[in-house]
Amino acid sequence: MFENLSKNLEKAIKSLKGQGRITEINVASTIKEIRRSLVQADVHYKVAKQVTDAIKQKAIGANVITFISPGQLFTKLVQDELTLLMGGAHTEVRLSGNPAIILVAGLQGAGKTTLVGKLAHYYAKKNKKSLLVACDVYRPAAVEQLQKLGKQLEVPVYSEPDEKQAYTIAKNGIKEAKNKAIDLVIVDTAGRLSIDEEMMKEIRMLKENLKPSETLFVVDAMSGQDAVNTAQVFNEQLNFDGVVLTKLDGDARGGAALSIRSVVNKPIKFISTGEKMQDLDIFHPDRMASRILGMGDVISFVERAEQVYTEEQHRNISKKIKQNQFNLEDFVDQIRQMKKMGNIKDIVSLLPGMEKILQGLPIHNDMFKSYEVMVDSMTIKEKRHPQIIGQSRRERIAHGSGKSVHEVTQLLKQFNAVCKLMKQVQQKGPSFFARLMAKKVK
Repeated sequence: MFENLSKNLEKAIKSLKGQGRITEINVASTIKEIRRSLVQADVHYKVAKQVTDAIKQKAIGANVITFISPGQLFTKLVQDELTLLMGGAHTEVRLSGNPAIILVAGLQGAGKTTLVGKLAHYYAKKNKKSLLVACDVYRPAAVEQLQKLGKQLEVPVYSEPDEKQAYTIAKNGIKEAKNKAIDLVIVDTAGRLSIDEEMMKEIRMLKENLKPSETLFVVDAMSGQDAVNTAQVFNEQLNFDGVVLTKLDGDARGGAALSIRSVVNKPIKFISTGEKMQDLDIFHPDRMASRILGMGDVISFVERAEQVYTEEQHRNISKKIKQNQFNLEDFVDQIRQMKKMGNIKDIVSLLPGMEKILQGLPIHNDMFKSYEVMVDSMTIKEKRHPQIIGQSRRERIAHGSGKSVHEVTQLLKQFNAVCKLMKQVQQKGPSFFARLMAKKVK
């Protein structure tokens, strides 16, 4: 979702490359471009000005170490300020009580009910048993949707079809959770198309009586500044504990993610990056700032990879890369594993340099299907020794897969670029990924 902002910031910072030092003169135009980029990304003008003023103040007169260029130093300053803007550090969700209670609130269409399922899936991986409580008594399909999610996740759902009081349903649901020794109750509440007093009264009563350990406000990131304004009104009425940004896999400009922490002074705790139950991530301001600046987020990538790769699989791939034995069979296998890690567009943004390799290609979950088809049309020797694929072999592969020779050439070109990128990452140190996979890097 930050694609345009990333490009604009990169373009702005490029103007400092080649400069001998940072001065008020050469910083002025860069600051102006950064401010314009933030505003275009739907960041509130006052917030954008506050950030760029802070960057300018720190940049002017900063000592540039001999082995760091002004452009590199300025990038670090921008990264630091974006991190501070989004909260500085990750804030944990508090789970206390027996059972712990998470109350989920937000406008209709923000993705509350789906989030309830994602939270249950997230905490199941932490060995916590959840009960989903259906307190949306207004939207006819809400209870049915939650029951389907519960069945899919094998998580119990508490509902009372004939009861019209949300608090009564929630109270009875919590009682059932206690009787069944369930760790966590996640309460799905009603949304509205707009803010109204009836909704606010109901959600306030739920919070006051249930005393949840955490109240999360769900925001549709694609709604831009409206999301920030809505969050402000909700916070004044409800005093929620944290924000969950949904639909970050869409084409939103990203301003809500950058502005909301500054405006409501409440941390973003989770981000939702797709439709699958596993597409929910803890929000780390520093990692998001790195992604916005096109530097990727290798730690988050490895954390996701842990869910689909064994350490033995990782060691085998690392060995092949080191010995220049990584081939097209491995390449396709990696693509299939990546699909299990979540939304491809989001995964690509985590890998530094990958978006440039795939530049110009429409990035979506089916984008690699043609690669798989072309590799399947190759002989075993061609898959394992791609360097032997000359023009005649490309023509045969193209004919066998129903693709063009140009597409086969592009596949080989991107395979070589990926190999080069993987070797560069390994050069960070022989134990770089091993440490991450062992969770020693936090």
